[in-house]
Amino acid sequence: MEHKTTVPLTPSPRIRKAWMLALLISASAIAGVAHAGDEESERANLARIENELAQVQQMVAAASKDAPANARVNFRYEWLMNDLDIMRRGISQHLAAPRQARAVEPLRGDYRQ
Repeated sequence: MEHKTTVPLTPSPRIRKAWMLALLISASAIAGVAHAGDEESERANLARIENELAQVQQMVAAASKDAPANARVNFRYEWLMNDLDIMRRGISQHLAAPRQARAVEPLRGDYRQ
């Protein structure tokens, strides 16, 4: 009887840090926008989020270089990078455009394959 060793599918510390940072940024920005109530504060918060997302993208790029090549289940870093880019573009477009409703590109959300 052959015994297979299973490897737990836990994200690396870099991935956990990147996601925690993104969640904290989003939560603080939402709280800041909800309490500030003025357009200038919203724009400052959104600009800060866009900048933080750029830093998260750098962390994701670094984590992708450390990803095991022969993993049974692969994390799709390129999908995550694409979703982060979509978020950054959405923020940039919002900051640059006049107030109007527009279509929002959906995120993939599932990064495992």
